[in-house]
Amino acid sequence: MKSTRTTHRLAACVAVASVALVAGCSTSGSSSSSSASAGSGKGTISIWAHSGQPGENAALEAAVAGFNKSHPTIHANLRLISADTYTTTVTNTPKSQLPDVLEMDGPTVGAFAYNAKLAPLKQFVSASVVSNATAGAIAEGTSNNTLYALPMYDSALGLYANKKMLDAAGVKYPTSTADAWTPAEFLKALQVLAKANKSGKSLDIDESSLNQEWGTYGFSPVIQSAGGNLIQNGKATGVLNSAASIKAMTEFASWKPYVDPNADGNAFQDGRVALSWSGHWEYPVYSKAIGASNLLDLPLPNFGTGSKTGAGSWTWGIGAATKDGSAAGQFLDYLLDDQNVTAMTNADGAPPATKTAFAADKLYQPGGGLALWGQNLQHTCPASAITSTCVAIYRPVTAGYPTITSNFATALAAIFNGADPKTALTNAAKAIDQNFSDNNGYQQ
Repeated sequence: MKSTRTTHRLAACVAVASVALVAGCSTSGSSSSSSASAGSGKGTISIWAHSGQPGENAALEAAVAGFNKSHPTIHANLRLISADTYTTTVTNTPKSQLPDVLEMDGPTVGAFAYNAKLAPLKQFVSASVVSNATAGAIAEGTSNNTLYALPMYDSALGLYANKKMLDAAGVKYPTSTADAWTPAEFLKALQVLAKANKSGKSLDIDESSLNQEWGTYGFSPVIQSAGGNLIQNGKATGVLNSAASIKAMTEFASWKPYVDPNADGNAFQDGRVALSWSGHWEYPVYSKAIGASNLLDLPLPNFGTGSKTGAGSWTWGIGAATKDGSAAGQFLDYLLDDQNVTAMTNADGAPPATKTAFAADKLYQPGGGLALWGQNLQHTCPASAITSTCVAIYRPVTAGYPTITSNFATALAAIFNGADPKTALTNAAKAIDQNFSDNNGYQQ
């Protein structure tokens, strides 16, 4: 359990640290386009990736070894870089010195595209690979109508529940996204579960990470479910601090008496809480701790326009200055096939980001432990085009994302700790709008 939470927190720290630096880079604007060329389709190519969990690293190293064996005229050199410094490294490297193929955190695609560090993907990657990418994968990797990145895996977010504890307390729970708890029903469930538990608590939200990327990933769906958003048409004012967003954040703050601080990371496994607001990365640990048949995957509450959830993860692109685009494209074709995607998702438990591998993953299909969350990932949309039928929402693909997430996460943590929601959200919206204004809306 420890390793899983550590991995999640590490990812969140990476994103926050990295996006801040990307933001600084973004202020320089984009003035150049990709100079990538196809090359001969032979020779040596360089690959950069973040150093993840041991199982993820092993799966990636095996994929590279398999590619080199099956493509004797191309040799891929893999460099694993610490997740703590990965995006900083990419951000601070001139595009002429970037590798032929590079991994990146999903929310940074917009910034790297804006700064002309990525080559459009379709000129080098097979059409069949693009068409096999899930709709969410395409949404996450597309900036200004150009596809720059494709992932091996996605992410899934929702509520974990201890069925025995809910049943013992007499709490009825939703069995589909369509009948997700309303805010009032969710608050009532928190109160009843807390009263029934000697801990006096009922919910874990990883509160110590609210002011990091986790805060935006995990809780922007709250305001989006209410009808608000982080930003719309380049403006935060009017959506981030709308009446609906303020009401939703007020309801979010009302949960605090029932939230376990979870300093040891064991609140759910030890039965101190019956509910955990978290993602797919906890499934292996939670199912082992309380039993797979006792672990429920529930939808997030419906704040008015339908239950919404987060999505998105690490993804892959081609360096804008590569002289071996053909070989780089062949590598991504190989990396994104079913065998390698499945090996990776078996290692980290994430939902596959290709249609065929996702369809074959029993964990996310009917009868699987995360089947409901798998259904949610079949109803995705970008944050710029949220619909009533969309459930899983990808974070905004814009070079201005660093300032969006920094200001929202800061406001979120402040609200949870007692700040006035209207004031905190309005201040965040003003800061975001000022940043966009200072950067001409990050127009390319």
